[in-house]
Amino acid sequence: MPELPDVEVYRRRLEAAALHRPVAGVHVAAPDLLRDTNTQGLGRARNGRSFTAARRHGKYLFAVHDGDGALVLHFGMSGVLATVSAGDEAPDYSRCLIEFRDGGRLAYTAPRKLGLIALTGTMGEFIRDQGLGPDALGLDADTLERLAAGRRGGIKSWLMDQETMAGIGNVYSDEVLFQAGMHPRQAIKSLDPAGFERLQGAMDKTLHGAIGAGAEPARMPADFLLPHRHDGGRCPNCGTALEHLQAAGRTAWHCPRCQKE
Repeated sequence: MPELPDVEVYRRRLEAAALHRPVAGVHVAAPDLLRDTNTQGLGRARNGRSFTAARRHGKYLFAVHDGDGALVLHFGMSGVLATVSAGDEAPDYSRCLIEFRDGGRLAYTAPRKLGLIALTGTMGEFIRDQGLGPDALGLDADTLERLAAGRRGGIKSWLMDQETMAGIGNVYSDEVLFQAGMHPRQAIKSLDPAGFERLQGAMDKTLHGAIGAGAEPARMPADFLLPHRHDGGRCPNCGTALEHLQAAGRTAWHCPRCQKE
């Protein structure tokens, strides 16, 4: 599933290629992805208007309209936002195409149709209605400690709880824990202030490093777990064979030597 780094890459793509270009038309091939609007309503809201800003909160992308409101995109399990030059064919599984008057299109693809397309009055309104916690990028150690107050269970499930902090899912929670040297089943209550400092540093390194690599596994820093997170993968630090287990109902990859239980 696209997580915070992936969606930040899409945000930058939107910002670079789609702002201040009046929209000529909107074509939705999968109306079941629409929330609280329909194809006609989405077209009326967009036609002739321009996007003036690209924003992100957690795993959600916001294309802010001129005037007011925003188009909201969530990418489900495997969605992508792609730019399409004039004359080029749209990518496979394009579920929503936004055509610009000056040529070219913006394509929202979702092979498994598990994403979301919506309109909102304000970004803050949508975040509140969805019950999302603060964006995970840029949280300091004190804020992490405050968010953890009174919580039980493991750190991995806490990192993935979108109501606690928005943006981290199964893949990047594994990376954060690897960078912090923490086991996937380590309890939140085990963390002291130094532990929260270490966790915050790992989050910062993981998220910024992944964004810098364009969220592409092959371009990740050499000491990242993510490119090795598969059967037969080995720890990039010590060479130990990686193991996986069930934590928070998800498959968690870790190094048994660098992340002792």
